Amino acid sequence: MSIGPTELIIILVIVLLLFGVGRITKIGKEMGTGIREFRKGLQGDEKEQAEKEQKEKQETTNSSSGNDTNPS
Repeated sequence: MSIGPTELIIILVIVLLLFGVGRITKIGKEMGTGIREFRKGLQGDEKEQAEKEQKEKQETTNSSSGNDTNPS
């Protein structure tokens, strides 16, 4: 029970008639901008996470090397 190519063409023609070419291109542009911003947000989160992990590794390395040279 899948949608075939004929049904897709009919749906696209109906959508074109209802909204018109101008509004469809505007909607497509807005969706593209939204998806682009969403991806940028995800990449920013991944970068922040990687930086946080790198700082934790450096702090761990610094604290362990500091303990070896300065016994208490």
